[in-house]
Amino acid sequence: MIYPKKFAVASAATAAFLWIACSALVAILPEAMWQMTGYMLHIEISQMNWAMNWTGFCIGLVSWSVVAGIAGGVLAAIYIRL
Repeated sequence: MIYPKKFAVASAATAAFLWIACSALVAILPEAMWQMTGYMLHIEISQMNWAMNWTGFCIGLVSWSVVAGIAGGVLAAIYIRL
């Protein structure tokens, strides 16, 4: 059985982990991550630069975690009802 609240917390924690890992890779390998981003979005962005700071990192961490938690809770609730 899936518990919506537990699944929501797991989703939020996973999103937080992925955000931290991605941010670390951007800090360590900015050029490679920028190129990979362009490939993933199918656009040419080589002339742009990262705008990464602690405020953006924290806001992104919190907002993506909250959104993932809500989405995970909704997903689990729908799954149970089906």
